[in-house]
Amino acid sequence: MCGDCVEKEYPNRGNTCLENGSFLLNYIGCAMCNKRDFMLIANKSVKEEDGEEIVTYDHVCKNCHHIVARHEYTFSVMDEYQEYTMLCLLCGKAEDSISVLPDDPRQMAPLF
Repeated sequence: MCGDCVEKEYPNRGNTCLENGSFLLNYIGCAMCNKRDFMLIANKSVKEEDGEEIVTYDHVCKNCHHIVARHEYTFSVMDEYQEYTMLCLLCGKAEDSISVLPDDPRQMAPLF
């Protein structure tokens, strides 16, 4: 994709996984038309493989339709946790894991 359009390639976003949208704070502007405007989402695809949902789409310049980045978001349920990942030149990389139980066993204090 286009490293000239972003401030930082694949910034670390911690546990912020975006299923849709764009991280505009990381967008410098389109390297092709030299304009900084909103971005379009194109070629969106939602697939399910082996119990994992995979959402992919392109971030595209609104003015000249230059492809800035390809976005990939995944969701799955592993054991008792919902697992999320995101990988995108513009939006960054992130992972998150949330318990499906009311109280997350990983965050419970030991009784002794």
